[in-house]
Amino acid sequence: MANPSSSDPDDNFAPIHSEYDLPDLPVIGELPPSLNGTLFRNGPNPQFPPLNPAQDHWFAGDGMIHAFTLRDGRAAYRNRWVRTDKFLAERAAGHPLVSAFDAPDPNSTIPNTGIANTNVIWHANRLLALEEAHPPFELDPATLATRGPQYFENALQGPFTAHPKIDPATGDLVFFGYAAGGPFTPAMTYGTIAPNGHVTRLERFEAPYCSMVHDFAVTERHVLFPILPLRGDPARAAAGQMPYAWQPDLGAHIGLIRRDQDTASLRWFRSENCYVFHVLNAWDDGTRIVADVMQYDEPPLFPRADGQPTDKVATRARLVRWTLDPEAGTDAFRRTELDDMPGEFPRLDDRRAGLRNRFGSFAGKSHDDAWLDTLVWLDLQSGHRSAFTLPTGDAISEPVFVPRTPSAAEGDGHLLAVAWRASERRSDLIILDTAAIEHGPVATVRLPRRVPFGFHGNWVANPT
Repeated sequence: MANPSSSDPDDNFAPIHSEYDLPDLPVIGELPPSLNGTLFRNGPNPQFPPLNPAQDHWFAGDGMIHAFTLRDGRAAYRNRWVRTDKFLAERAAGHPLVSAFDAPDPNSTIPNTGIANTNVIWHANRLLALEEAHPPFELDPATLATRGPQYFENALQGPFTAHPKIDPATGDLVFFGYAAGGPFTPAMTYGTIAPNGHVTRLERFEAPYCSMVHDFAVTERHVLFPILPLRGDPARAAAGQMPYAWQPDLGAHIGLIRRDQDTASLRWFRSENCYVFHVLNAWDDGTRIVADVMQYDEPPLFPRADGQPTDKVATRARLVRWTLDPEAGTDAFRRTELDDMPGEFPRLDDRRAGLRNRFGSFAGKSHDDAWLDTLVWLDLQSGHRSAFTLPTGDAISEPVFVPRTPSAAEGDGHLLAVAWRASERRSDLIILDTAAIEHGPVATVRLPRRVPFGFHGNWVANPT
């Protein structure tokens, strides 16, 4: 990844300034009849330039939800900003009021509820927009109207990850939060929310330092917390600088908690320095824990502690397998590269979340100068890679897997992704069959507008 700015009008990082309802979009090909539901996607779309230009960053824009509804071979689109407290106050003022990376101003009258710009999930019959430092925002799934922050009967306190995991066996939502003791503190929380929306666990522990812990790993029996040396520093924030920076001297730490016990079971293990934004999946392999992650040698998008950029070659993520053996002493942690194509945004058939999975996907790069332009489908059992690369200049979003039927075999279904068409300055939704990824889309939904580069989304099936 490069370090994009949201203010460049000549690329797809630039914000859009309107909300649309497009009820009947043209479709090239034929939408699979099994696709009846909505793909919800979230991403940053700032309504104003940043208050602090030194913190102009892709991660800092106001959240906007993009909804692609497919039903009976037809396609519709709707987009809406998430009406957070920050968004509403700035819209009323007509200019920016809050810096996304600064500690909250204790004199501010704007509630510190965040920007809700990273992920959007369905749990406990609620559509929730997420970002990792604040509570979820609930949305109306039909209109995308904002219902407000969701605290689950006031049981949820503090930050809430953008990457919770749903246990396919129990339906529980497993979550965590970092900087739980206040901005840039090492305190973390860990908890679960049952399918009925009740918070059934909420515990707290101390990490070695305040790392940007964007994602974590959950298995049937364990939870892994990667504390990697992208550290938040209040002194940098107070100076108006980017508060998160790469500090490899802090070392890399992996926290392990047993799900059938509380945080008293927490053990820490050391690994070589690296950074991970996203986890593909994790599972228990006898006494060992296995996690497949997109690993960087140094993080992109953030500087080193001295303000210099991280090394371009080192900021290429590849799919890597972590194996943790808690009984192996000093040789407890090992890493093995699974695929050599750089990429990001790994996803799997979510019915295998926390279990050994055979298949996975990610958005890859066909060459070093490309943005993410290749949709990759991996058979991790055989090592075979299937891929479809977009035309030169185009770019792909995170692929989302939808099974062909609820009882289909693992990996039997379709991948949905948003494609940026650079020459036309607009976007498409493309649908590929996992049985023939290399053949390209079986259907393409054409948008007259563009969807700015964003982060994560999920498919929500319509009731049958």
